Amino acid sequence: MLRSKQALFVVLASLAALSVTAATLSLPDRGEVAATQPGVPAVGPSEAASVGPEAPAASPEPLVPAPTPALPRAVAETDVVVAPNAVQQNEDLRGRLDWVFGGKQQRGWSIYQPLIARTLGVEETAPPEEFARAVARWQKAAGQQQPTGVLDSATWMRMVQTWQSRRLGSSATPRADELVTVSASEFWDPGRPADLRQVERTTYEAYRRMLTAAAADPSLGLRVRPDGELDESEKFFKIVSAYRSREHQERLRRADPSSGRAGLARNSPHFTGRALDLYVGGYDPVSTKDDNRLLQTQTRAYRWLVRHAESFGFRPYYYEPWHWEYVGR
Repeated sequence: MLRSKQALFVVLASLAALSVTAATLSLPDRGEVAATQPGVPAVGPSEAASVGPEAPAASPEPLVPAPTPALPRAVAETDVVVAPNAVQQNEDLRGRLDWVFGGKQQRGWSIYQPLIARTLGVEETAPPEEFARAVARWQKAAGQQQPTGVLDSATWMRMVQTWQSRRLGSSATPRADELVTVSASEFWDPGRPADLRQVERTTYEAYRRMLTAAAADPSLGLRVRPDGELDESEKFFKIVSAYRSREHQERLRRADPSSGRAGLARNSPHFTGRALDLYVGGYDPVSTKDDNRLLQTQTRAYRWLVRHAESFGFRPYYYEPWHWEYVGR
């Protein structure tokens, strides 16, 4: 009897250990973004939100591509049927959909039209009927039981969550030898001090490759030198902000304590040196006012980034047209 009880104890202990191991393995990676409540995106503005730890990591995270959420399967054109009024509903919701982000009421999704079109795999100028069919295909691939072709609240928040989950997902501070100080001429503000002109080395190399490709694209109409480099007088694609230390961010927070959640992030991806704010137009390089962001998303520079930046390892922060994070390729 004693031996039987001992054997039973060993079996139960083994099962308990396996259960703990399985639970540990199922925990989300630090780069994953938690599911959101309806109407609340995964994270807030890049100066306002975080997907990394509150304290700096003990060592920088490896520079690897962020996990891309795969949709279950490709959906054929014949596999979807759109609602009879989908075109009209999309036209209404484009400017009138109510949603909340960073504690701020939002209206519509027209600002994000270039990124939406890219996500759906259609041209921005696609006819309304084609756009609705693309929405329905995306809905079905994303697991929506009854695709309608309407970019409604549920579909919109699912799309936002998808974009957010593909971001860097880190605020780990790099070592000093992983940062390079970039020349003042490469910044939108050439008077920016040297300690605010630092970029993580691999990110800077990728940025330079992307800049070379942009300079070689005649459709952008950029001012280019005879050697193929951007002219110093050209402002588009120049860096507005890159690496910012936690100490610098805290100084900004103390200078404007009312900024709150919609102001300065406690865990900004800028802490990594892998987040770049790039000049893409507008009346202010980094203003989150709706009219400014709408101007920015209409520029050739922004639309070029939407189409090509990921080829160089950069992914967007959808809410801020100027903000791009290097996740690798």
